Amino acid sequence: MTSSYPRVARLRDAETFRQHIQDLGIELPFDEDLISGEGNPLAQPYVLPDGSVIGNRFCTLPMEGWDGTLDGKPTEQTIRRWKNFGRSGAKLIWGGEAVAVRHDGRANPNQLLIDSQTLKELESLRLSLVEEHIAKHGSADDLYVGLQLTHSGRFSRPNEKSRLEPKIVYHHPVVDGLFNLPEDYPLMTDGEIEDLIADYVRAAEQSQRIGFDFVDIKHCHGYLGHEFLSARWRPGPYGGSFENRTRFLREIVAGIQRDCPGLAIGVRLSAFDFPPFRDDGQGMAHPMDWRDESGEYPYTFGSDPEDPVSIQFDEIFTFLDLLEALDVPLVNLSAGSPYYNPHVTRPAYFPPSDGYSPPEDPLVGVARQINAVSELKSHSPNLAMVGSAYSYLQDWLPHVAQYVVRNKMVDFVGLGRMVLSYPELPADVLAGKTLDRKRICRTFSDCTTAPRKGLISGCYPLDAYYKERPEAEQLKQIKAELKS
Repeated sequence: MTSSYPRVARLRDAETFRQHIQDLGIELPFDEDLISGEGNPLAQPYVLPDGSVIGNRFCTLPMEGWDGTLDGKPTEQTIRRWKNFGRSGAKLIWGGEAVAVRHDGRANPNQLLIDSQTLKELESLRLSLVEEHIAKHGSADDLYVGLQLTHSGRFSRPNEKSRLEPKIVYHHPVVDGLFNLPEDYPLMTDGEIEDLIADYVRAAEQSQRIGFDFVDIKHCHGYLGHEFLSARWRPGPYGGSFENRTRFLREIVAGIQRDCPGLAIGVRLSAFDFPPFRDDGQGMAHPMDWRDESGEYPYTFGSDPEDPVSIQFDEIFTFLDLLEALDVPLVNLSAGSPYYNPHVTRPAYFPPSDGYSPPEDPLVGVARQINAVSELKSHSPNLAMVGSAYSYLQDWLPHVAQYVVRNKMVDFVGLGRMVLSYPELPADVLAGKTLDRKRICRTFSDCTTAPRKGLISGCYPLDAYYKERPEAEQLKQIKAELKS
């Protein structure tokens, strides 16, 4: 499956790029000319409320790793990836990747795990990143490194890559069906949720002990924290009202602030979500049409129940207000879920193996996230805000990034897939260098297809390290079989 939309790589000059944006009818501003030197908006430091200085406006985003050991420790591939984060030049490292707070919350059997048996190795992993950063950029004084703490909830696969072992907080009438969850599948009890909260607090204390500057309490992409936000039909203290649906977060934050003085907290949030999309068999994807007896779709956070593919900002504003009230200074904004609407989460020209052809030009998805974040930044100017979905901009990434930071539409530009193929992109942009077009991520989605098929994660098309691995040939065979 491939798209019929114009490829960004072929929009080579500003007038062509601008005209395509106009033809799409979207707002996607960019600076035609890049500012070099100390005047570059992306080179400006950011000072957090506690006085911590983050040296520039690039952020590496957390990604789920598929190359740890079965007991949750990093491998050669994990260490190499974290070193690349250090050499990137980005001064905000948002977690490196998702790290499970306990075994049953791992999204795959090779995801990193934080517990007493893995602390030494995780500490070494962080140090490898910091040392690489110092070697390439001279100092880590303004480097700010966090660890993303997660439980994968309904998408947990802790023991076998192909077997879901879900932990759910309510029955989602659509997503349950997509993943063959029976109607009588048990929900997490309130007591189990309380135990998990304690695990998050314990993991935060361990993260602080091994030198991380902050922890992220993950609330995105359909994983457990995110699921709480749409648990309107769950009875008891963890569902129903907004207060109850945010109790999980509030109790974790309270525990961390009690037990880990001085440790900063961030939240990566799917600010809005849409219903699952599925291919109609004719090569076009559509949102699944499922509404309750009132004609609404109340199973997302941040979308309009009456029009569930449009954003409703009121509740997102309330959530950001809550973060400020809790003294949570950092928020990293994403959208949707890669499991059921990947084009919303990470716009791409080529869909992953378990995806579908994008139902819109991926630039529409980029603009949706950028403009939503701008709206949220306007509401909450005091939060340090990271935006996502920039990788699909490819050659135009620095131009859009400079504009949105210069105009205070966002504080930090987050990079995920791009750092896999071209880790030095932030450093090159800040140095005023011409981008190495051969290394720019073209969103081939192999970094998703490979782990979906049980292989280690990495950029197989553009990173020579992965091109030469035996998994590269396996991936070619898998993709050929998918096309046949």
